[in-house]
Amino acid sequence: MGVSEQILQLAAQNNGVVTTACLTAQGIHRGNLKTLLNAGKLEQTARGVYILPEVWEDEFINLQARFRKGIFSHETALFLWDLTDLTPHRYSMTFPQGYNLTNAKKERVDARIVKNQWYAIGKTSILSPAGHSVDVYSMERTLCDLLRKRGGADKAILTQAFKRYVARKDKNIPLLSEYAQMFSAALSLRPYLEVLL
Repeated sequence: MGVSEQILQLAAQNNGVVTTACLTAQGIHRGNLKTLLNAGKLEQTARGVYILPEVWEDEFINLQARFRKGIFSHETALFLWDLTDLTPHRYSMTFPQGYNLTNAKKERVDARIVKNQWYAIGKTSILSPAGHSVDVYSMERTLCDLLRKRGGADKAILTQAFKRYVARKDKNIPLLSEYAQMFSAALSLRPYLEVLL
């Protein structure tokens, strides 16, 4: 099997998407992509992200590839976890302290910085609507982040999110309470849980 076929096979195995990071991990030189691009067998959707022509572009995977340290958070995480019906107008991502947000803000990402010791807490993966794995904060971390959001989160969105969360079989109330203590959101959390549980 030639290198071009290997790249196309990798893309096919990953729902039609291949990244330069994926190629590097497989020991394939990224220069091989040019042949496939020129032949129309791949299309570039973002820096380092390539898709098969018959595949719909996935903005979540594009942003994840461009901003590898970014974790989808806040309203965007609610959407990914199906805790809201609202499609986010801007994608929210959280980055570790010291990360330069200039490029993320140019891409209209609602970029937030968090202390390094809090950055990885609750980080997990979920499938985007197009079926690609992206980094996102857990439901419990997301709800706590929204409770302590500067300027406050929309009460109607939060209420809907908590109702859906409590109805889920995979909820983890002890973890939610632990995160609420850790992120100083326990007082804000109590009214929602008292009403819903």
